[in-house]
Amino acid sequence: MVDNALGWMAGAALAAIPLGWQRLRLSRAKHPSLAGHQRWAKRLARWLPGYALHAPQAFACDGAPPAVLQLRQAGWRALGERLRAAAPCTLALTAQAREGMPDLRLTGRYRVPYAFAELARELPIGAFWARSEGPWLIDLDDNRFLDLTGSYGVNVLGLDFYKGTIEAGAHLGAALGPVLGGLHPCVADNVARLRAISGMDDVTFHMSGTEAVMQAVRLARYHTGRRYVVRFAGAYHGWWEDVQPGPGNPLPPRETYTLAEMSEATLAVLRTRRDIACVLVNPLQALHPNRAAPSDSTLVGGTRQAGFDRAAYTRWLQRLREVCTQAGIALIFDEVFVGFRLASGGAQAYFGVQADLVCYGKTLGGGLPVGVVCGKRHWMERYRPQRPADLCLARGTFNAHPYVMGAMNAYLRALDTPAVRAAYDGLDARWQAREQRFNAALAQAGVPVRVAALSSIWTVLYTQPGRYHWLLQYYLRDAGLALSWVGTGRLIFPIALEDTAFEEALQRFVAACQRMQADGWWWRDETLPADAWAQRVRRSLLRETLQAWWQARCAGARTPD
Repeated sequence: MVDNALGWMAGAALAAIPLGWQRLRLSRAKHPSLAGHQRWAKRLARWLPGYALHAPQAFACDGAPPAVLQLRQAGWRALGERLRAAAPCTLALTAQAREGMPDLRLTGRYRVPYAFAELARELPIGAFWARSEGPWLIDLDDNRFLDLTGSYGVNVLGLDFYKGTIEAGAHLGAALGPVLGGLHPCVADNVARLRAISGMDDVTFHMSGTEAVMQAVRLARYHTGRRYVVRFAGAYHGWWEDVQPGPGNPLPPRETYTLAEMSEATLAVLRTRRDIACVLVNPLQALHPNRAAPSDSTLVGGTRQAGFDRAAYTRWLQRLREVCTQAGIALIFDEVFVGFRLASGGAQAYFGVQADLVCYGKTLGGGLPVGVVCGKRHWMERYRPQRPADLCLARGTFNAHPYVMGAMNAYLRALDTPAVRAAYDGLDARWQAREQRFNAALAQAGVPVRVAALSSIWTVLYTQPGRYHWLLQYYLRDAGLALSWVGTGRLIFPIALEDTAFEEALQRFVAACQRMQADGWWWRDETLPADAWAQRVRRSLLRETLQAWWQARCAGARTPD
């Protein structure tokens, strides 16, 4: 009996070795940051205490002397007065709408580090626009702003272009009207053009980019019989299920592995596991691999990193393609955001790597909401003739809506026109030159700000740590530049932006930086070396956080059950 028990235990131990090694390999493939460890990120989010800094102490949390504090206080008051005086109608409607729109309450609060969120309410920014003219957005008070929002990626070819495609699409679909289920004849042309652009066999239409990604993952699971999805640290693929794990999702990761991008350890996992259905790639991550998209709300310590290396990222995608092919894993390009911004053939054409399935959205709808999946026939079929009850259903009431399909048709046809082809000619060289010009102007102005770019998608970097970089978004609005709610984390230009408009944006941006510097927000103790200054900034943040945690703990201990 004893021998049998020992033998059983030994057998169980030997059987556990491969599973343990597999688990260790998976752990090694995760990025060491919180972006690669979603469960720990969620735990930290539950632990992190909320607290609010108040004036005047909030203006000197980096140890600024009294003279700088006085300068900052005056600058803060003047900035708030200018923002309020410039847009009373826009701000009034924003305040009214906020009462019934949780989206506005969320974006208003999380556009800055949470410790400053209450204080930043004194710097109001409107959420409404009355109209657009070329590259300009005009608010309800007739103020004009250069549009750097990019409409979350939609605006590749300029707002006036999409006004035209939307109008053409409505005209094309008018005779049929909002008939759903059946198809407008232009759909057949759209399919033919998308097959040519994507190099794929089949096309399906959906109501949003998120739905397109959901369908691509669903098809990969259907055809492989596997359940797990691999995504990369920092990447965004919509807000559904645990493909958007970590803070922001109430559920823990269940069927998604978040691994490190551009990693040998990740390739080893893909080669050896037999439970992975697909790998999701968002080409936007080429600008900031393994990091979440920058947002001013994350500037708590005043630093972030970004940089695009086309050759390195291309080689990574090539190797990923090879491994997925060998392992029978579907490689999915999520081009919903990047879309046709890098090249007229999308990221597949730009990097020279073909996926098994590619998801589009944003600009492809010609300015209207849409999601598209293009894929090889093997991956796109939704039934098995030999098993008639084994289906992979995916339907949507507004899939292939006649007006959306009409706008898409106008967009796809426009891609073949000389004007649009000219916008793509020399695209990389043009935007690289603009990035260099922008950074040279910032360096000449003597401000601690630089930009990094993936073609016409830019993010703002800071050359020294600081607690107040998030304020730049308000100075930019004051200077007549419109950004999305994530602030200076993302500047998105139309690819065909004229030189005069670009120069206007450059001059306004530099002027805003100089004004912010003059108001004392980029002061630093010059007696300290750079490393020592960075340490002071980090320690001030840690001290505040620990103090807030202790106060919350004590308050909880005093509160009766």
